[in-house]
Amino acid sequence: MENKDLTETMAYSTESIRQENIHRIMVEVAAALEERGYNAVNQLAGYLITNDPAYISSHRGARSKIQQLERFEIIEELMRVYLAND
Repeated sequence: MENKDLTETMAYSTESIRQENIHRIMVEVAAALEERGYNAVNQLAGYLITNDPAYISSHRGARSKIQQLERFEIIEELMRVYLAND
C-alpha cells in the first residue's frame, strides 16, 4: 500500500464538484418522483420549461433540493452530458 503525504496540498476542480452536485440532486429528485408514481422525465421537463415548482413533489425534500440549483445550470449540465454521449 502506498503511503501518501497527507500534508500535501491538493487541487480540486470546482467544475467537477458542481457537476457531481447537480447529478446527485437530479438522481435524488428523480427517485423521489418515481417513488410517488410520477414519470420523472416528464415532471422534470415540465419544471425546467415552466420554472413551476409544483411539477416536483415535496416527497423526500425533492422540491427543496431542485430549487437549490439554477435552471440554466441543470440545462447546461444536461446538454453537456447529452452531447458527450454522442
